[in-house]
Amino acid sequence: MPSQRPTHSHADLPVRLLPCVLLCAVIGLGSCRPAAEYDLIIRHGTVYDGSGGEPAVADVAVLGDSIVAVGDLGGARGRSEVDATGLAVAPGFVNMLSWAVEDLLVDGRSQGDLRQGVTLEVFGEGWSMGPLTDSMRAEVIARQGDLTFDVPWTTLGEYLDHVVAGGIATNVASFVGATTVRIHEVGYTNRPATAEELARMQELVRQGMAEGALGVGSSLIYAPANYATTGELVALARAAGESGGMYISHIRDEGSGVMTAARELITIASEAGVPAEIYHLKASGRPNWAKLDSVIALIDSARAAGLRITTDMYTYPASSTGLDATMPTWVQEGGHDAWVARLKDPAIRRRLLREMEGGDTFDNAFVNAGGAQGILLVGFKNPALKPLTGKTLAEVATMRGTSPAETAMDLVIEDDSRVGCVFFTMSEENVRRKIQLPYMSFGSDGGSMSAEGVFLLSGTHPRAYGNFARLLGKYVREEQLITLPEAIRRLTSQPADNLSLSRRGRLVPGNHADIVVFDPATIADRATFDQPHQYATGVRDVWVNGVQALRNGEPTGAAAGRVVRGPGYRH
Repeated sequence: MPSQRPTHSHADLPVRLLPCVLLCAVIGLGSCRPAAEYDLIIRHGTVYDGSGGEPAVADVAVLGDSIVAVGDLGGARGRSEVDATGLAVAPGFVNMLSWAVEDLLVDGRSQGDLRQGVTLEVFGEGWSMGPLTDSMRAEVIARQGDLTFDVPWTTLGEYLDHVVAGGIATNVASFVGATTVRIHEVGYTNRPATAEELARMQELVRQGMAEGALGVGSSLIYAPANYATTGELVALARAAGESGGMYISHIRDEGSGVMTAARELITIASEAGVPAEIYHLKASGRPNWAKLDSVIALIDSARAAGLRITTDMYTYPASSTGLDATMPTWVQEGGHDAWVARLKDPAIRRRLLREMEGGDTFDNAFVNAGGAQGILLVGFKNPALKPLTGKTLAEVATMRGTSPAETAMDLVIEDDSRVGCVFFTMSEENVRRKIQLPYMSFGSDGGSMSAEGVFLLSGTHPRAYGNFARLLGKYVREEQLITLPEAIRRLTSQPADNLSLSRRGRLVPGNHADIVVFDPATIADRATFDQPHQYATGVRDVWVNGVQALRNGEPTGAAAGRVVRGPGYRH
C-alpha cells in the first residue's frame, strides 16, 4: 500500500535543485519558491500500486523516465501537475499476448491498447519477427495484406529496435518463436529436427535471449509448429532458461485433447527447469467445456509441486484465428503455397471434407465452433472478397451453394491467405471461472489498431479494442468477480514478475513511469462482434516512460515507447 508520506527527503533531490532549496532555508523568505522539483506530479488520485493491496489517496511524482516519490507531496512542485481526484492511478497494463507486430510498423500510436491503459505489448506466440532467413523475409513481404511495410531486419533484436525507431507510443517486448527457429532451420517439412538442426535452433534461441527476448514461445496447433516433438520443445526451453527465460505456449490442443496438451506443457517446464505459461487458457467446444476444471486441477497440482505454471486469457467466449485451424496440419505441410495447391486437388478435398466435418483427430476449430454458423469471417486480403466480412461461414456457404467445408477451402484459395475468423467456441461461465484464478494474467491475442484508415478495410475481434477495459468494467465493477486491486495486480506486477522484468509493474520509486489514470466507475469496452472498431472508454491519461501518451482520452502523438528486454539481454 502506498505510503501517505513522501518517499524522499531533501537529500534525494536532484543536485541542481539544492542551491535554491538551501537559499530559501537560510534567508527565510516565505515567498521564495524553488524551481520545480519534479517533471510531473499526479495529485490526489487513488493509488493502486500493483501489489494487490488496498489503495490509498496519494500523489505520484515523476522525474525524467522514473517514479521518484509516492505519498503526500504537500507543497512540492512539478513542471506539470495533474489532478486525479476520484480516479484510479495504477501502473501501466501489460498485454501478455499482443499481435501488434505489424500494426505498430504502420501506426505507432497503438490506440486500441493505449486507450485501455496498456503500456507494454508482449509479442511472440510461436512466431516472432526474427530471426529470419532471406527466404523468410521475402515470405513476410509476400504475405502482407492491408498493412504494408519494409522488412530491413533479420534478427529479433533488430526488429524490436526498428519498430521503436519508427516511433511508438507503447513499450514492446517479445519471446523468440519456436515456430520461427524451426522454419529457419527445418522449413515446413513434417519431420523431427536432426541433432545438428536442433543444436542450431538452440543457438538461435540463445541469440534471441541475448538480444532481449523473454524466453521461447510456441503455438502448437498450427503447421509447422505442430511438427515439433516434446523433446524439441524441451531443448529450446532449456536454451532459453540458461539466461533466465521462460517457456510460453499455445498448447497442442485446446479441445478434446486439452488435458494431454496441458500435461505436455508441464512436462516441458519440468524437464527444462523453467517457468511456463499457457497462452489463452480455454476448453474449446461445447463437449469439452466441462474439462476446464480438470485442467485447472492439473495446473494447481503442478504449482503445489513447485513448478511455476501460470496462465493468461482474453475476456471473451470467442477466439480468433484463421481457417487453417479448421483443417488438419498434414494438408498444410510445405507452407502456404503447398497448402493452397493441395486444396485444389479433388482427391485431397474429399479426404479433407471427411476430416473437417467428422472428427477430433486434431484440434478442429470447425467442430469446436459448433459448425459453420459459429465461424465469423473478419479478415480478407482480396478486395473482391471483402464484402463477405462480417458474414458467417454458413451464410457464405448458402450464398454459394457449397458445403461449409468446401467453402472454407475455396475461400483460402481465392484469398490466398488463411482468412481471419472469429470462432464462437467457449462458454461465458468458463470465462468467469478463469478470471478468478489467482495466477491468471491477461492478453488480447489481438492487434493494437486505430479505428480509422487502413485498419477499417478488415474486421477484427473486439478483444483488440476492449480486452482490458472489459475486465475492469464488466467483470470487476459489474459482476465483482475479483476486486479492483487484485485485477490491477494481475494486469501489472504479476505479468512483470512472470516475465522477470525489472523496474516495471509497480508504482514505486525507482520504477519506470508507466502510469495509467482511469475512472473505475466508467471504464468499459465498446467494441462488439458486429462493430469491432470502437475504442474503449474510461481511461483518461497514460504516461509511458514518464512521457504523456494519452491526455484526456486522446493520444498526444508522443512516441516514448522502448524495447523492454528480458533477463538474458547482453548490451
